[in-house]
Formats: sequence, C-alpha cells, structure tokens
Amino acid sequence: MYDSIIDPTLGPAGDARGRTALAPRPGDLSGLRLGLLANTKRNAEDFVEEVAELLESQHGVKKVLVRKKPSIVNPAPPEMLEELRAECDVVVVGVGDCGSCSASAVADGLQLEEAGIPAVVIVSDAFRVSADAMATLQGTEGYQYVTTPHPVANLSRQGVRDRAAAAVPEIVALLSGPNAAAAS
Repeated sequence: MYDSIIDPTLGPAGDARGRTALAPRPGDLSGLRLGLLANTKRNAEDFVEEVAELLESQHGVKKVLVRKKPSIVNPAPPEMLEELRAECDVVVVGVGDCGSCSASAVADGLQLEEAGIPAVVIVSDAFRVSADAMATLQGTEGYQYVTTPHPVANLSRQGVRDRAAAAVPEIVALLSGPNAAAAS
C-alpha cells in the first residue's frame, strides 16, 4: 500500500537546508484566497472544509483551491504545491492524525512558507513528537502549528465541526499574526 514512510528522526537537524524562512503574515485575512491541502486520512477533508467555512463566514477569506494529497506518508507532489503557491494567499494543511502524516503535513507547510505563502498545519496532539521532529529536521525548531485532540479519524460529522470550530481562533492567529516560528 505504501512505498515509503517519512522518518523525521533520521539525520542531523538542519543538515542540508538551514532555517526555513516563514512567510510574512497579512495581519488581516479579509479578501484573501484560501487554499486547503488535506491528506487521505478519514475526516481530514471534512475537517479542513469546516475550517474553511468558518474562515469564510467569520473572517472574509475566499476558498479558491482544495487539494487532496495522494499519500498520507509523503509530502504533497511538487505540482500540487506549485498550484497552491500560484493561486492562494494562505493555506490550511491537515490533518496530521498519525506519525507519518503529521511529519509530512509539517513538511508541506514549511515548503509553502518558504515559497512565501503563510500556512498553518493541523496535527492531532498525540503526534506532536513527529511534527516537531520534522520541523527540526527542516531547520525550523519550534515551528508553531495547531493541535486538536486525538483521534480525528473516528469523529462523527458533528465532532469534526466542533473540533474545527475550536481550532479556528488559533488558525487565525497563526495565519494573520506575527510569525513566531520558534518557541526558543
């Protein structure tokens, strides 16, 4: 089923890349073009769609692009990331609800950031270690992302709505506020 799995713990941190530069934050989301990048985990698409609806109704963004990664264990294909870069002002990535998909979601978010697109990654709290390890591997120790209680995959539709609503204030803060990439 899977041909590879990302192991974010291999190799020294920041070995080849140096620190990932994060995109400047817009301050206000109103009128911005929102992209969604979901993985294939159950409820991931529904979760980011719920977030998008709330961002549209409460903060005036316009959802323009929704993409689903072909694999939970690998970063998004280059052409998918390029499409998000070309058509979106901000992107929501999620939901990291396992170790490999959390790591690959952080890798996707950092690639978008490096390209100048503010991105927020959503990870279930049980997989902070994988998300943090990937951020460190990419040279961005302390990268901030949004956590939601684990698990997400087994939630009802209402459970997904509730979790998305709970995540939106932090998503807005990370997308629009000063980008504090490192907690250190």
